[in-house]
Amino acid sequence: MTVTIENSIDNRITALPCWNNPIGIEALSGGMTNLNFKVTDGEQIFVVRLGEDDPIHLISRANEIATCNAAFAIGVSPELVYHEDGVLVVRFVEGQVFDEADVREAHNLKRIIDVLKRFHYEVPSRFEQVPVMFWVFQVLRHYHNLLARGHSAHGSRLPELAEIGRELETAVGPVEIVFGHNDLLPANFIDDGDRIWLIDFDYAGFNSPLFDLSNLASNNELDEDQEQAMLESYFGVAANRTTLASYHAMKCASLLRETLWSMVSELHSRVDMDFADYTQKNLQRFEAAYAGYRKRYP
Repeated sequence: MTVTIENSIDNRITALPCWNNPIGIEALSGGMTNLNFKVTDGEQIFVVRLGEDDPIHLISRANEIATCNAAFAIGVSPELVYHEDGVLVVRFVEGQVFDEADVREAHNLKRIIDVLKRFHYEVPSRFEQVPVMFWVFQVLRHYHNLLARGHSAHGSRLPELAEIGRELETAVGPVEIVFGHNDLLPANFIDDGDRIWLIDFDYAGFNSPLFDLSNLASNNELDEDQEQAMLESYFGVAANRTTLASYHAMKCASLLRETLWSMVSELHSRVDMDFADYTQKNLQRFEAAYAGYRKRYP
């Protein structure tokens, strides 16, 4: 008898030693680097995340575990209750999973910034792991090398994009270092009616706060007024021209990173997703942002 992939996954989840009752398993959508399942164990509900280390995308599950524990300790993320190789079991948060429009709502954006600042400044004191540095420009160099060696269909664009990456790194200039989330998609925020929870720490690591802020803005299509409000809320003062120039350079780098991430995924990912289409969409967003950046800061 042939065992299907679905049965194999169900069997693996069922066999985990953390359950107290017969469980129910429901697949959850999303997850470009892992598979996610809602598991009911009696009256308790959990999320099971299945995913191995991913050196292609620089993902360390040990780093993810340490971040989960630290984020729970400071009260911004649900509890990690069990883990083993390739498996994380986290308490399920009952609430509204944000979409882009939710993030753009002024009240929510202020609450998100409050959570983000706590994460940035309080996680390091609770982080028990060799520290990981997520410097986007080194990530860009890593992806460039993978694409060059992999004979990517986008090979002709690589020299130009590498030069832009170097230009943006210089333009960002000196930065403060905090502990960043580095993947602020709207679905990584859940509002339980009382507070906003932050989840999914595949790319977490020390970084400039400008990356999370620009990543938040680009992933959720904040307009210029919303960006100004976000920066003022985070820094406590209106952003001056120097800060804005550094921020917009980092925003371009964030969009370039997502574009190269997708190009690399075209070559290496086993996830059932149209990465070629995703690449084109992100390339267009990057090119528009970079053109606007060059016009504003020639």
